[in-house]
Amino acid sequence: MMEIRKAGFCLFIIFSIVYTSFASVTCDATHQNDDIERLDVRIGLVVDMNSMEGQFATSSISLALSDFYQLNNCYRTRVSVIPRDSHGEPLQALAAATDLLQTEQVEALIGGQSLLEAKNLAELGEKSKVPVISFQVPRSSTFTKYSYFIQATHDTASEAKGITALFRSFVWRSVILIYEDDEDWRESMKPLVRSFQRNAIRIKYKAGFSASPSEEYIMKQLRKFKDSKVTIFVAHISERIANRLFPCAQRLGMMEEGHAWILTARSMNSFQYTNYLAKEAMEGVIGFKSYVLLTEELHNFTLRWRKSLLLEEEVTRMSICSIWAHDMAWSLARAAEITRRPNLLVHDLLGAILESSKLKGLSGEIKYVDKKLVSDKFEIVNMIGRGERSVGLWNSGSFINNNRRRHLSSINALETIIWPGGSTRIPKARSLKEKRHGKKKKLRVLVPTGNISPQLLEVKTDSKNGVTTARGYCIQVFETAIRHINYEVEYIPWSGATNYNSYNDLVYDFYSQKDKYDALVGDITITDNRSLYVDFTLPFTDMGLAVVAAKDKSMWIIFKPLTLGLWLTIATFFILTGAIVWLIERHDNANFQGSSFHQIGTLLCFGFSTLVFAHREKLKHNLSKFVVIVWVFAVLILTSNYTATLTSVMTVQQIRLKSAENIGFFSDSIAAKVVYDNPAFQGPRYKGLKTYDDYFDVLKNGTISFIVEEVPYVKLFVAKYPSDAYIVKTESVTNGFGFAFHKGSRLVQKVSREIAMLRRTERLQAMENWWFQRQTASVTSEDTSDPLTVYKFRGLFMITGVSFAFALIVYLIPWNRDQRQVVLKGLRRCVHHRFGRVIHPLPTTSSSQIENVIHD
Repeated sequence: MMEIRKAGFCLFIIFSIVYTSFASVTCDATHQNDDIERLDVRIGLVVDMNSMEGQFATSSISLALSDFYQLNNCYRTRVSVIPRDSHGEPLQALAAATDLLQTEQVEALIGGQSLLEAKNLAELGEKSKVPVISFQVPRSSTFTKYSYFIQATHDTASEAKGITALFRSFVWRSVILIYEDDEDWRESMKPLVRSFQRNAIRIKYKAGFSASPSEEYIMKQLRKFKDSKVTIFVAHISERIANRLFPCAQRLGMMEEGHAWILTARSMNSFQYTNYLAKEAMEGVIGFKSYVLLTEELHNFTLRWRKSLLLEEEVTRMSICSIWAHDMAWSLARAAEITRRPNLLVHDLLGAILESSKLKGLSGEIKYVDKKLVSDKFEIVNMIGRGERSVGLWNSGSFINNNRRRHLSSINALETIIWPGGSTRIPKARSLKEKRHGKKKKLRVLVPTGNISPQLLEVKTDSKNGVTTARGYCIQVFETAIRHINYEVEYIPWSGATNYNSYNDLVYDFYSQKDKYDALVGDITITDNRSLYVDFTLPFTDMGLAVVAAKDKSMWIIFKPLTLGLWLTIATFFILTGAIVWLIERHDNANFQGSSFHQIGTLLCFGFSTLVFAHREKLKHNLSKFVVIVWVFAVLILTSNYTATLTSVMTVQQIRLKSAENIGFFSDSIAAKVVYDNPAFQGPRYKGLKTYDDYFDVLKNGTISFIVEEVPYVKLFVAKYPSDAYIVKTESVTNGFGFAFHKGSRLVQKVSREIAMLRRTERLQAMENWWFQRQTASVTSEDTSDPLTVYKFRGLFMITGVSFAFALIVYLIPWNRDQRQVVLKGLRRCVHHRFGRVIHPLPTTSSSQIENVIHD
């Protein structure tokens, strides 16, 4: 046993020696001393600091260098990054890079967020013999002439082969190509166009969109695509365009069964903040995305990276450019160390970066080919709901199954794809519904014009072709509710709908012309009289009326929690407390003695100091202590209620709807009818308004005290003036907006079921937020912050008053006894002088008996 222990001890010693030797080999002997002077290697970073990509890259590089030197603390060099803001301008980026080279003597440059920026920096690096690193521009043949330009990018040629393989497998022979009309996007789209041409895939349309296209332009282009009968689309666009494109496509029925949408890797790699409506509209879209294996290192780094970003929006995932930035930073840090080692032959920073070091980064093994760090493996994702679902991989000319990791040239390697419309059937050249049922039935929809709220409903008619288009929250809900029904919508305008009575006429016109209209859509309130002529769906807005008031910005708001009577009552009790304590303490307590002026000051100061529990005079009598304890308890209750009420007033700023105040509403609206018929509003003066600006003006100048209107209109108004108006309360006295159909129409039940589903899945709320564009959440609550009155605290003041009276009575009893002894002595002297003898009362003789004796 002893021999075994000795052998184990020897092995431990040998292991320690080997480990120490290995550490000394890893770290050069000259680097073992932590106190050795570090060599600073300066690197310039030129990005747009206001852009998401610039912030992502800056944060990633900073964390990457911190992690690298924690693992390699023995390194003699330290890379420091000097940032410069390019403001998104190529010339500004060039000027910033030139300044870094001249004033800071940087040894490498990182930057180039656009193709033109990258070309300018590459040209500058070529002249200065300084490496230029870029990880945000597409692969381009124009960079081959620059020997100092290093690039991280995805392999667009491999991606183009993968998309083409999908087309061949699904037997798609025509496509509509949508791209962002910018040099960067056009350049990165060329390999895909060439691949389509080589494989006889016809590009029916190539449509370019600007960075911020108008909704009218998008709708116009999409209608052109729809008329072409081509249902296969490839989109090479940024997130900004996608946020507008797909909701518009959904409204036109181009996200239904029979359609296919494919997004390129550059599009998918840039998605970070896609809004909920756009994500839901993208359901069924498939896209290529640069693949990075999710490792524990990547997961941990992503968590720290997200915390370092000071952004209002939540970052969904780490972008591929941020991962490349991390790996490039590690390459730079290692290259800087290599060039400073005297025993190595490599002294050129460019050569050290490109050296095949097998350094492992977040994206895998860092290996440069032709001065490029190329990602050639792509993940194929399927957009479902608000998330993404991986259906397979594409690499080296073959598809890879996620689970079995099998390489197959066939599309069968992929998992089942959910296409637009929720179908698993592969879309064909034309819509399956059109093939089976022929041309879609046209749904003739009557819409009112002249609405004051374009966010709810806006109707426009093209003067050239006479085509009517409609948009807004009501239209979005309606088109979403009927998207699974085989109908093509035709909007027919109805002018003159400006008030409650004209909307009644609108409903009657719809009812009386059954052969002309199929549905009635707009901001139409469900009422009992209208239901006699039409059938309404479930309401798609909040029910009832809301009351709006102007926010009180008065400097005297701190006095509003209490009424004047309560303020005076509290002040009276403060003085009364001081007076009672002074009366009890003045004989024996020097603090309450002195001149009359001093005693009055002490009385008042002591009483009011109990408000903050800061009375300093020491009390000697138990009665005065009892008085103070009772009053401090009362003060504690009063201050807590004051604080709660003031908080409510400051945050919610409630008002009471007094009958003497003025009420405003839209002229001849349904709110006016409800107010006129409601006994609770009898007495106020009414004022009809016509626009939101009228609302704002009359509230600000005090012409009216509050506005009563239906909830959707009120929400729009508060969203427009969030800092000046707020919702006081809501009352469920109306039934909200609904879509109208003819009596007995089967669409009523179908559309109502869809509205119920939209409300349950919160998509209805997302649509409302999108169209109403709320800047702040409106505050609604019941009227809980009325000013506090004396009546509410009558019990508290009664207890306090009784306690004070009790203390005074107890205090005055000894005072009465002393006064009585003085009177009795005077009486004895008087009797002795009159009768010549002294009457000695018995111990049990009462004062009444003595008085009887005197009278006798």
